[in-house]
Parts: sequence; structure tokens; C-alpha cells
Amino acid sequence: MIEFYPQIKSVHVATAVASGLLFLLRGLLVQAGQARWAMAAPVRYLSYAIDTTLLTAALMLLTMLPGALFANGWLAAKLVLLVAYVVLGSLALKRGRSARVRLAAYVAALLVFGFVYSIARTHHPAGLLWLMGAA
Repeated sequence: MIEFYPQIKSVHVATAVASGLLFLLRGLLVQAGQARWAMAAPVRYLSYAIDTTLLTAALMLLTMLPGALFANGWLAAKLVLLVAYVVLGSLALKRGRSARVRLAAYVAALLVFGFVYSIARTHHPAGLLWLMGAA
């Protein structure tokens, strides 16, 4: 199965970008008072499909390199931040009790997404901070 690694990684990267862009759009709609559009069934189903594909590709990559999760701190950092991103995203799109909470969660979720991206690009748990010499 390792021979499919480049293709699966490409699917993983593409769906990660698609997921982030769709969240960005949905969050902007919520912030603009258009939550009905952001939470419409077709948009939600598209989000589910993208995220399911993303997670499936991630799990396939992990099965190809089973020791990677524990051998590389950056993968563990991505997993922990993924949980934070999901919680913040849920607060940003619908579970936040006020507009202020939803805005704060939206900004925080985008920052976490960016940090996860930087970890993936650098293969280091500190992401861009490591490149800047701060970590």
C-alpha cells in the first residue's frame, strides 16, 4: 500500500485545504448574519464529505507509517490541535451563546487551523514558531 502514499497524501492535503476554506466561508456567513446559508443542508453535507475524506486519508497515511504517530511529536501535536479546532469550530458556527463568543471562537479556530497547517509543513510540533527560532 505504500506505493499509493503520494496519491493519498495529495488527497489529504487537498481536502485539508478544502475543509479550511469551507470553514472560512461558513464562518464569514455566520458573522454576516447569514447563518441559515452557512448551516443549510447541502453545505453541511459537503462539509461532512470533505472532512470524512480528510480523516480517511489521514488514517490511511497513519496505517502506512504506523510508528509515525508516536515517533514524531508533530503528528501528536496535530491531533491535539485538531480536537481544539473542532470544538472551536462548533462554537463558532452554532454553539456559541452570543455573537461575541462565536466571533472569538471563529478567530481562534482559524488561528488553530493555521498552526496545524504550519506544523504539517514543517514536520515540527512548534510549526512556524520553530522556523522563526522562537521554539
